[in-house]
Amino acid sequence: MTEPASFPPSIGVVVVGDEILSGKRQDRHLAHAIEALGQRGLAVDWARYTGDDRGRLTALFRETFARGDLVFSFGGIGATPDDQTRQAAAAALGVPLERHPEAVAEIESRFGAEAYPHRVLMAEFPAGASIIPNPFNRIAAFSVRDHHFMPGFPQMAWPMMDWVLETRYPDLRREAPVERAIAVHGAGESQLLPLMDENVARYPRVKLFSLPAFLPDGGRRIELGVRGPRADADAAIGHLQAGVRAAGFVFERIPDRG
Repeated sequence: MTEPASFPPSIGVVVVGDEILSGKRQDRHLAHAIEALGQRGLAVDWARYTGDDRGRLTALFRETFARGDLVFSFGGIGATPDDQTRQAAAAALGVPLERHPEAVAEIESRFGAEAYPHRVLMAEFPAGASIIPNPFNRIAAFSVRDHHFMPGFPQMAWPMMDWVLETRYPDLRREAPVERAIAVHGAGESQLLPLMDENVARYPRVKLFSLPAFLPDGGRRIELGVRGPRADADAAIGHLQAGVRAAGFVFERIPDRG
């Protein structure tokens, strides 16, 4: 499956669960998604934490479906009353929930007659969904368009995300971005703002970052750098170094990343 260079507009991660917002559990999905995508030269463009609120989830997914994002959503796809993700995804698309025959078959194969009347509810997905196999307990998750909805349990969700990437997007790989940075001493960000603006305009394929810090001795230090394709990043950091030098500030190169 070869995707056009413009796909996707952005890649997002959604972590669902009141237990995340209350602090009862700590999220680990975002870190895994960053790592899994990074191995393919991809990056997370945005992330959202949200509770089990159907209205908020519906609004969020309506927006991301309309934008055409590639989304990995973790949590809230169970059948208990506090799980609202399946219903919200269906509402966002304006379709009903339907029992997916493959998901039903997996549940029946594992539980037999005990699949009914409750366990089979886990096979209800938005109409038109496809399943994501669950190697842990055979309770499938689901995909709709380029949105992929997985459980909140890492031991289930992470192999499922890896399966989605390998199966649905085997050719979605990009050059891994690199990071180039310098440490500028004695400068304030306002003094380097014209240089930064010029850098952003000249090198649109990289992302500039500026991280100021106040030192214990009262001095100032700015970590000024860029992240993006290697050739662009190398050119952009060269431009920053020349500009900082011309402004009369001392800097040192920070070890490259990537």
